[in-house]
Amino acid sequence: MRQLVALAALAVGAPAVMAQSSVQVYGILDGGVSRTSGITGGTKTLLVSGIMEGSRLGFKGNEDLGGGYRALFTMEHRFEVDTGGINNRPESGSKLPDRLSQASLLGLPGALQPVVNNVAATIGSTVGVNLAGNMWDRQVFVGLVTPVGAVLAGRQYTPAYEVSAAFDTLATQSSLSAGQVASFPPSIDIRVSNALAYRIQKGPLSGAFMYALGEGSTTTGRLIGISGMYKTDAFSAGVGYNTRNNEREEKSLTSLVIGASAAVGPGTIVGEIASIKDDHPTGLSPLAAALTPVIGAPTAGVVQNAYVQALKQDARLAHIGYRLTTGPHTFYVAYSSFNDRRPANADVASYGGVYTYSFSKRTDVNLVLTHFNNKGLAQAAPGQAGFLGGFTDKAGTDSNNVALGLRHRF
Repeated sequence: MRQLVALAALAVGAPAVMAQSSVQVYGILDGGVSRTSGITGGTKTLLVSGIMEGSRLGFKGNEDLGGGYRALFTMEHRFEVDTGGINNRPESGSKLPDRLSQASLLGLPGALQPVVNNVAATIGSTVGVNLAGNMWDRQVFVGLVTPVGAVLAGRQYTPAYEVSAAFDTLATQSSLSAGQVASFPPSIDIRVSNALAYRIQKGPLSGAFMYALGEGSTTTGRLIGISGMYKTDAFSAGVGYNTRNNEREEKSLTSLVIGASAAVGPGTIVGEIASIKDDHPTGLSPLAAALTPVIGAPTAGVVQNAYVQALKQDARLAHIGYRLTTGPHTFYVAYSSFNDRRPANADVASYGGVYTYSFSKRTDVNLVLTHFNNKGLAQAAPGQAGFLGGFTDKAGTDSNNVALGLRHRF
């Protein structure tokens, strides 16, 4: 065993000397207690992983090739501090909101409720994080940096998501982050596999272009993304755009994000707005064929169309907040709203505060207080950075979240 360890160390260390390369091992362990009200079964108190950031183990490599060229790679593995697993489900389990699980709200006759129950259970079973159990679910890519930009290939964050994260007061941390009010159906594609990306940075300006092939997927087609950002300590602004096809190569989820931040007083004010549009939801085309043996082709087509209509998106997301750091203390306050312009009118708003006390550069403790206000047929429940919140017990039911966690970076 010692010989294997020595050989592994030599294998990593030798190229670092010969080719001026380096490999960095890094990670985050983030865990604590989260208490959420309004979900099925009442208020739940759970030990969770990923309150402020998803727990992870990563490897980064960099090799100087000379002449302004560098080779690099990133491999990032997701894991759960509370269970040791690599995936998770929402606190509400496989439950879907009423607008997707009640025949009457789908515009279907009550006699089809048993069929709706089965469809809702099937869709609900897909709601979660890394349910496929992929080893490098967070990121894995290789790239070449040149004097005129970098070319990267693999599983990566999308341009629109990167802009959204940059102009989220919480930087996607905790249940108070902007994206929590629009997590299902997803308002922005966070990551995408089989992607080629070109990235460039010149001083305060940066840009990215991405093309994902959509290969090997039965539910999504190609994705195109583009972004541009300007960043300084005093003022920053950015715009990001993603558009993705569904499995039929029809234009599906399209997200446009515009954000800005500015130093105001002792802290920073941060805000973003996003337009979300999806007229051809992904993954629903096989539904009619699966239901035909049970209820016949005509009725199966009606059920499939009902779900297509229910999962379409036409919405606006708005977020504003303030972040202040003084010594070891960091304070966040934020407000986010999701304006659903579809007939369901499932509007969601969140507001609250987060406090972080840093013991050191690597270790901090975090307190999160978030309220979700659900209107119309909305049923959003707060999640955290590492998991989805799922749904409240009934349409229009509000939800509160209190979380206390410890985060360590290495």
